[in-house]
Amino acid sequence: MRVLLTGATGYVGSYILRELLDQGHTPRCLIRGRARDLAVQNDGVEIATGDVTRPASLDGTFADCNAVVHLVGIIDERPAHGVTFDRIHVDGTQHVVDAARNAGIDCFIHMSANGARPDDGTAYQRTKWTAEQRVSDAGFDHWAIFRPSLLFGTPDPGRPEFASQLLDDLVRPFPLLPVFGNGRYEMQPVHVTDVAEAFVQALTRDAAHEETYVAAGPDRFAYVDVLDRIAIGGGLSPKSKVHIPLPLARLGVYTAGRIGLLPISPTQFEMLVEGNTGDETAFYRDFDVTPTRFTAENLRYLERM
Repeated sequence: MRVLLTGATGYVGSYILRELLDQGHTPRCLIRGRARDLAVQNDGVEIATGDVTRPASLDGTFADCNAVVHLVGIIDERPAHGVTFDRIHVDGTQHVVDAARNAGIDCFIHMSANGARPDDGTAYQRTKWTAEQRVSDAGFDHWAIFRPSLLFGTPDPGRPEFASQLLDDLVRPFPLLPVFGNGRYEMQPVHVTDVAEAFVQALTRDAAHEETYVAAGPDRFAYVDVLDRIAIGGGLSPKSKVHIPLPLARLGVYTAGRIGLLPISPTQFEMLVEGNTGDETAFYRDFDVTPTRFTAENLRYLERM
């Protein structure tokens, strides 16, 4: 298949691009910048220039494609630069959906986020849910939605994932690790290669039709245990923690964090203390994926960073 891939220059996109090539597909990567920003340089990769927030830039770029894999998303807003959850997640997805439908494409695979829901969540989660509805209501003959939990796995330069970011921003620099509340909120990390394999399989798998999957690992860990595994994977010993009461932590994040003085935004804070887990049963039932578990051994790539 010729597959239009958005977000190909990102962390997950780099893995899905490799998997598309490995499975014999022809990826056409929609990028805003330069072709050399792609982690994979291969003659089998087609390049199309465009921006999901500018629908006119998508004219003609979807022609002759059989499917779309849409990955573009953000974790933080920069309103002064026009980068908002609504503009990227909702409007951007709608523009990609419209371009796919106009090109006669009937297969659409979409990356959402674990915890996406219409109410009682962050703006990130609400806009992710709205984007899901834009995909499911578009009338594609075949569509599937993935809601990944925390993704880990060796990042390419300039494409950090959550484990390497925690190692660099928290675990390495602090002799005592600040932890919000009791630190027992649970995480369910999933390896990026497992997610990439499922995405590409979903293009041709009937069982994936009109399904929304929680793409999460098979094991749950308290946040404090996640920090210890990251430390060991990075070649360090687990560090002692100092617990900050949630009301005090929230006050700090919503003041200093809102203006960028802390390495965590209010949105990230709320999603962290909420936990990040889900029922992964269907994900491993419908795809030929062998879980790569969140162990210190499988985090040894952090030692090389």
